[in-house]
Amino acid sequence: MGLLSATNVVAGYTAADEVLKGVDLSIDEHEIVAIIGPNGAGKSTLLKAIAGLIKPSRGSILLRDEPIAGREPRDICRLGLAYVPQEHNIFPSLSVRENLEIGGYVDRQAHAKIEAVFQMFPMLAQKRRHAARTLSGGERQILAMAMALMVEPALLLLDEPSAGLSPLAAEKLFETIISINQGGVAIAMVEQNASEALTIARRAYILVDGRNSITGPAARLAADVEVRRIFLGG
Repeated sequence: MGLLSATNVVAGYTAADEVLKGVDLSIDEHEIVAIIGPNGAGKSTLLKAIAGLIKPSRGSILLRDEPIAGREPRDICRLGLAYVPQEHNIFPSLSVRENLEIGGYVDRQAHAKIEAVFQMFPMLAQKRRHAARTLSGGERQILAMAMALMVEPALLLLDEPSAGLSPLAAEKLFETIISINQGGVAIAMVEQNASEALTIARRAYILVDGRNSITGPAARLAADVEVRRIFLGG
């Protein structure tokens, strides 16, 4: 079943700057979709356009058949979409629990949801009183995703979640992403570690110069000789 559909999206950061030059993207309920490609391809811009952080100049974006292109981020969030940016995605001086409270600040049931998050992420429960700045890089990314889950999204957008992490921390993070998805949350993930992204995704989009280049089942793209040579480093 279609959850999100983006069609011919044109967007950029100024009126004369079209980073996206007509991108299409679809995401079904409960699936993981990887968005990969070279630097400057428009991957992060696409997530920001979907989340409402930049307004597309053309194109359509539907979330469960509801038009969301150009709407305010808070309105899009209420419709069931949460976005986790690559950087500045937690409040370092606040405790782990306080970060989660901010994630659910508009929800009267936030306390119960925090306890549910602690059950899902025991590491966060153990460090609930610790300042978020004391967490490792991987733990901070998990906290950022946990904050997003406080709004109970149907779709979670992740922008470069493993950037800067050690291989071991990245592996644990990808396991966490799989676990979140198994809980019923669809995920669209822009990821620099393309090989790992294709391993956990069901489908994938490769963007080049603001346009769709290759789309298909992730396993098929991972096995394609030309895709491996050009985009996966061999």
